[in-house]
Amino acid sequence: MGRNPEEERHRAAARVEAGDPVTTVAVALGRSREWVYRWVERAHSGDPAWTENRSHRPAHLAQATDPEVVEAVRLVRLSLYNQGLLYGAQNIRWELDELSVAPLPSVRTINRILAREELTHRRTGRYVPKGKVYPALAASTTNQVHQLDYIGPCYLRGPMRFWSLNTVDLATARCALEPVGSRAGQATVDALWATWQRLGVPDHVQADNEMVFYGSPAHPRGMGLLIRLCLSQGIEPWFIPVREPWRNGPRIRGRS
Repeated sequence: MGRNPEEERHRAAARVEAGDPVTTVAVALGRSREWVYRWVERAHSGDPAWTENRSHRPAHLAQATDPEVVEAVRLVRLSLYNQGLLYGAQNIRWELDELSVAPLPSVRTINRILAREELTHRRTGRYVPKGKVYPALAASTTNQVHQLDYIGPCYLRGPMRFWSLNTVDLATARCALEPVGSRAGQATVDALWATWQRLGVPDHVQADNEMVFYGSPAHPRGMGLLIRLCLSQGIEPWFIPVREPWRNGPRIRGRS
């Protein structure tokens, strides 16, 4: 039969109280002297449950993450996910920094929080068309149709945050990526001009309805910088239906 730990501890303490040497008790029970001393000390502690095992886990975890920080990580991750943005640990850390969350957790800590909160799943499934009729642009030759879109924000160590203006020639699948520090109008047209210098000037440009592409919602009849640039070069700009991002075709997507 196996040992009964609690009875053994009682027996050890009782024998020492009766005057048996600690070494003799330890040898008889097949235990160390330190083991005997420990349970004799606990027998004198006044705790009625002194024979029971005690957890070795510290009562206070000095490195435990603040619950408010955990909640902030969770909410920011869900917000980025729902907006269709990149939602990796580095992206989350940048957003927390902008929100002045303190103490700012490390990327490693954020990854642990995401795993513990079961927030490591990725997007799955396809977009569901809304049934809107939209003419498809024919592209059989080079530079007939360029499709473009922004990916990001993306992050580099340093730290550095940037967006990538990704452009694809629909006929040849040639692509160009131009990093920018912001999605301002001038930065966008500068990046697009640099793209055309590499790929060539297209006949048609297709983009989504992001404000930086079409102009300002406050002045819907006005033309944004991208539209004016296209028209000045004899390029016809096209915009996909609102909230139907799959119309953008073969986009180059960044990883989270």
